Amino acid sequence: MTATLPPLAEITVPAPRPDESYTLRLMDRDFTFHGLKRLLAAADISKAGDRVATLTATDEMEREAARAILSGLTVRHLYDRPLTTQDGCVDAVMRVNYDIDYVAFDAIADMTLGALKDHLLRTPAAEVRRLGRGLTGVMAAALAKLMDVHELILVARKAKRSAKARTLVGQTGTLSSRLQPNHPTDDLSCVSALVYTGLSMGSGDALLGINPAIDTIENVSALLTHLDRLRRETEVPTQICVLAHVKTQMACLKAGAPVEIMFQSLAGTERTLTDEFDVTVDVLDDAYRLMQEKGPLRDVARQFMYFETGQGSELTYAKHEGMDMTTCEALCYGLARRYDPFMVNNVTGFIGPETHRSDFEMIVSNLQDHFMGKLMGLPMGMAPCYTLHSEISMEGHQIATELLAAAGANYFMDVFLTVDRMLAYFDTSGHDDQTLREIHNAQPAPEYLQWALARGIFTQDETGEITRGPNWGNPRLFVSSKEELLTLLERVPAAYGLDSAGPRPSNSVSRQVRANLAIGRQAIQAELDRKRLPGLSFRNLRTRAPDKETHLGHPDTGAALAEDSTSALTPEGMDVQIIVSDGLSAEAVHYNVPDLLPVLMDGLQAHGLSIGQPILLPHGRVKVAEEIGDRLMPRLIISLIGERPGGDANASRSLSAYFAYRLDDEDVRQEAAIFSGNANIRYEYSVVSNIHAGGLPPIEAGSVIVDKAVRILNARAAGNRLETMPSSPPAPFELHGKTDIGMTIN
Repeated sequence: MTATLPPLAEITVPAPRPDESYTLRLMDRDFTFHGLKRLLAAADISKAGDRVATLTATDEMEREAARAILSGLTVRHLYDRPLTTQDGCVDAVMRVNYDIDYVAFDAIADMTLGALKDHLLRTPAAEVRRLGRGLTGVMAAALAKLMDVHELILVARKAKRSAKARTLVGQTGTLSSRLQPNHPTDDLSCVSALVYTGLSMGSGDALLGINPAIDTIENVSALLTHLDRLRRETEVPTQICVLAHVKTQMACLKAGAPVEIMFQSLAGTERTLTDEFDVTVDVLDDAYRLMQEKGPLRDVARQFMYFETGQGSELTYAKHEGMDMTTCEALCYGLARRYDPFMVNNVTGFIGPETHRSDFEMIVSNLQDHFMGKLMGLPMGMAPCYTLHSEISMEGHQIATELLAAAGANYFMDVFLTVDRMLAYFDTSGHDDQTLREIHNAQPAPEYLQWALARGIFTQDETGEITRGPNWGNPRLFVSSKEELLTLLERVPAAYGLDSAGPRPSNSVSRQVRANLAIGRQAIQAELDRKRLPGLSFRNLRTRAPDKETHLGHPDTGAALAEDSTSALTPEGMDVQIIVSDGLSAEAVHYNVPDLLPVLMDGLQAHGLSIGQPILLPHGRVKVAEEIGDRLMPRLIISLIGERPGGDANASRSLSAYFAYRLDDEDVRQEAAIFSGNANIRYEYSVVSNIHAGGLPPIEAGSVIVDKAVRILNARAAGNRLETMPSSPPAPFELHGKTDIGMTIN
């Protein structure tokens, strides 16, 4: 049975009301909160992102005053006051949240939130699951702010939801995993090695799901075909997904690629969803209907959509509409619920210290997210994760996974040895998943378990107990020879060995992982040094970030120029403007730009393109390209920027090239607006990532960037609009300041 999608216009939403003031006297202090948004934000724990947005309570007394007021409000009070955008409108994400079960809502509408909290703690699991369908995201967020850790775990465990594709994921007594074989250049042999390794550890029963480094129809189709071949060869009962943009996946499916599960990242405000993620509710509806019509699993799967969320994206883009991170996150779940998904995965901690700085902030936020998603009716998997530029540790990450396993999370990630080799962050591994199964007496999905028992990955004794079998952790099962396996593994970055101690990596392997974490954290602190870029000519500009600490904790300061730099820029009208910035790794600039930039400059000039003098910009972020573009007025801005360090010494020097195409032609801008659903779009973005010695080598990257730049300028499009255009011979284009009618760019 699949979900029905009521038209947005038919979803009833109460008329917005003016903000009210909520007051309380606590001991000798009076507290006043103006508006429901302010009250909800003040009731939450203090988190870095909310502090940046000045939304948190000033102290514990103010926080408890907000919670006391919130406890006394009825569920109907929240229903009657939809949160609006800054201009007073109910956006599409908020509207979808009002598509609730009104029978369930009527049963609790006149309860206070405090009384509803008590009821959820007392009532049986089936009733918790029934009532959750009557909640909007705002209601779930309000409840989360009133719950302590034990309560978040207890109610979420009651609300456990399963979902069915080839495998049944989320059944009581099971703990599944999404096997994530990411690689910085989408090397298929490395993908194979990581899939074989994960399967040998009993991972992947929820999904074989890869994040593509290159989001094009051709590359995504190739990855889908490869994953499908691996699934068929190993005969593993699971499903596959390539986590490309939904528009790319739709094009792949229409062309016949095996898109078994359709993926998209979600945001809790329409402005973030549309402006930054290039998605609308209508696009998601189209994707869902396409899967109903053409999805390979449509005849066997109950669900086939997959969504990823995580606190902070709305705030990072300054499009949170005055709402706190937890409330925005809950609204994502209301949107996901519209499509009855097979998987929802939360990656709170992925963004970095601008949203979650400490272990405590990450752990509590993950428990809140899991609670809210499960309560609202979603089959929640969790990926508590961290980056090296935050203060979150491996120990904090492990505490989060233990608590979430106790809370009944449906699945975790399997990222080999915790290191994501493409996205440069740290998550759960196959070792972690099996450790959690053994601690919490859980098994893989039943269909997968039978497959794994037949191959000696697991064994079952006469009492029915499932334990690791003789082939657990031995990917040799899936290849023809030891030599073939070694050949595959030798190309995998940060592959420190297959030795295990029980369900854990051996000490020698763990020491290598931890040493490289230390190397990566050290790279974060390096400052951009002009002397390490000899022979290169730059104009020097500054952002509003005065130092490294401000830059890491307040991303808005790195996305805007300092006043003296702004005044120094006037229109030049070049074809291309290059910006070099440390971003999150100065070492990435030091080790790649000296080789890359000359190749890039020569290649652009060989195509007859005019180039502005490259800009050197310490403490910069990607979005600063727009301010520079608005002032210098080039057609295309290429930002060479250091990415967050990954799991080995090479990945701590990873550079990316972001292309910001300026939509200066109104006809082209209108085409982009129609494609994106964003009427105010001004720039389109593409990216070439993982430029370093262990990924895309810098000299080779220079040529790749030139080819991408020429393609963008020819097509007068970037990002998803470019990638979904049919492949055809490029047309001649006009250069700024001159016309070269006879030139065809290949």
